[in-house]
Amino acid sequence: MVNDTHDGGRASAQGSQPSYETRLDKDLRAPMRDGIELAVDAYRPDAADKFPAVLSITMYSKEVENVQYLGPKIGRFNLEYSMVEAGDSEFWARHGYAHVIADVRGTGNSQGAYQGILSEQEAQDSYDLVEWIAAQDWCDGNVGMVGLSYLAICQYFTAAQRPPHLKAIFPNDGPADMYRDTFYHGGIPSAIPWFLQRAIAARDTVSVAKATYGEDELRKRVDKLIADEGTSFGKSPLVISALRVPPETRPIIFDALVHPEDGPYWRERSPSEVMSKIEVPTYLGAEMHGQSTPVYLGGTSWGWERITAPKKLAFRPHTTGGNHRPFYQFHDELLRWNDHWLKGIDTGLMDEPAVKVWVRGREEYRYANDWPIESTDWTRAYLRGDGRLTLGDAPEKGEDPAHLDYQPMLPAIGGQPLGPPPQHLRYLTDPFPQDVEVVGPMVLYLQATLDQVDGDFIVSVRDVGPDGSEFALSRGWLRASHREVDPDRSAPWKPFHPHTDPISVVPNTRYEFAIELRPMANLFAQGHRLKLEIWPCDYPGADPANYDWTQFWGFIHHIPYGKAVSYEVHHDADAPSYLLLPVMS
Repeated sequence: MVNDTHDGGRASAQGSQPSYETRLDKDLRAPMRDGIELAVDAYRPDAADKFPAVLSITMYSKEVENVQYLGPKIGRFNLEYSMVEAGDSEFWARHGYAHVIADVRGTGNSQGAYQGILSEQEAQDSYDLVEWIAAQDWCDGNVGMVGLSYLAICQYFTAAQRPPHLKAIFPNDGPADMYRDTFYHGGIPSAIPWFLQRAIAARDTVSVAKATYGEDELRKRVDKLIADEGTSFGKSPLVISALRVPPETRPIIFDALVHPEDGPYWRERSPSEVMSKIEVPTYLGAEMHGQSTPVYLGGTSWGWERITAPKKLAFRPHTTGGNHRPFYQFHDELLRWNDHWLKGIDTGLMDEPAVKVWVRGREEYRYANDWPIESTDWTRAYLRGDGRLTLGDAPEKGEDPAHLDYQPMLPAIGGQPLGPPPQHLRYLTDPFPQDVEVVGPMVLYLQATLDQVDGDFIVSVRDVGPDGSEFALSRGWLRASHREVDPDRSAPWKPFHPHTDPISVVPNTRYEFAIELRPMANLFAQGHRLKLEIWPCDYPGADPANYDWTQFWGFIHHIPYGKAVSYEVHHDADAPSYLLLPVMS
């Protein structure tokens, strides 16, 4: 293991040196195959030679990608203060690369109409951009890609198009399944559409739903959603306003709300559907235990499973005090990657293990060749009737169930839900007698009964120190009606819920709910305890990271279930509830 949060030092010793000044070619026009021109900024070495290029494609406007970073805003991510997801352009120019940042069609300074989030047109334009860059007199024909979040999603779709001059991609913090990773966690609607709608620099927007369905069908869908008390849509002014105004007014929100189940709309926008087509080397990455964990970690795991090209995977450390942009902590690693694939320099990167995971508490990387890690000892931590969580010791007969009553709360998106704090259940291990390292994905297999036809489970895992201090590590979600599991697409550590045909719960009937949690990497030091919490909705205690959850931009708010529900969690010896943990042997 290497105690190195920066990943630095080796790049400058083995690869490109910061030898150039930077020149900026502003608002270049890149013609697409249909004649529409996209706006492009090219930051490149101020020299007459030809250089490889790295491309970033954004819907947030290229104008914000190199503004001076103003630092964390109250310890949380905030669009108005920083949206630098393309990376440090001057870093690339100094090291002998052109960094090209392009506005998506219909956004920023690009021509055309915006075709909806992650449209097929956008992927086609990305192909044309790569080939246009390769043909410029300052490019040597080798093109890579870089970027976080939406800019990572664009890399997946671009690579799946297989433009001839694309040589490698570096998608970090990129969702892969837009239904599961981003818009509907476990079938529960998230507030992310409001974030994206506010962030996008689009004009002349269109609603995909309006273009797909007739007016009568669209009206029926909206009326059904608002009338369903369980969705809470009819109780939230912001939701109602998004559904009742013309769809093109807030198309990202509208299109997401009228597609509450998985289906063609989400499949067409999910990189997970095209990852098998990617043939260029791919470096996947995500921040472990960060504020955006609910969105990004799942997508990175999808990529590792489905991409068969040469690949690497890094779960990097959580950066405290805000998301440090433009992710400078990882630029040296990215330089080694691009030097290898775009310049042909042997940086030694591909001789290292394919997977590295930053382990909190140990404060160093664990290296492996696969994910989940091959040596994982899958261990059951059983939920007990007395509130304990016991590793390996199953419940005894006659242990009492736990009860949880939920009263619906007004989903005040953008602020704290109105209502008293909800009840929740918690389970704690005894203090660990020795260090226990847990690295990988987790699943809560919960035996439970509801007295209504539906309800939500929001689960969190925490590290509790001897002094009572807590650190949030992971989170999972499931709406009860979305409990169905497809065994052919599942593994014990990764249940796959189709989310296509919700099945109401039969009240007072016992079910097993397989609740997938996001991966974590944590050393539970001697004397520490693992804490599992089960909530019926979002609330401050259900916060997945140490951020102010009441601020909508924290990515973590979900629209709560709209009816009162009583839950009963069972702790039977014959059919126990347990948390499946990836313990390092």
